[in-house]
Amino acid sequence: QVQLVESGGGLVQAGGSLRLSCAASGSIFSINAMGWYRQAPGKERESVALITSGDRTIYADSVKGRFTISRDNAKNTVFLQMNSLKPEDTAVYYCVYGLTYRPEYWGQGTQVTVSS
Repeated sequence: QVQLVESGGGLVQAGGSLRLSCAASGSIFSINAMGWYRQAPGKERESVALITSGDRTIYADSVKGRFTISRDNAKNTVFLQMNSLKPEDTAVYYCVYGLTYRPEYWGQGTQVTVSS
């Protein structure tokens, strides 16, 4: 079992920045992938950014150039730096963990609200 605890969500004005953090604990394998999904009201859950333990990254087209994912392998923690936020970035953001890019564990979610 893997537990994921997110932090860093909140309310920000358009153009502002937020940084999300997610700490993983439990049965963590040295080779894994962590990242972030989001779900806006009335929309399907979508992948935002993923990073492997070897620091390979994948971003959704909608966040490229604005969001940066990083990780601290020693602390099993992943970060999402979100800059130039837009109202359409408003969603619940979920931290994910898996042995591949396919999520196997999900965090409880943290709300990000961007006001116009």
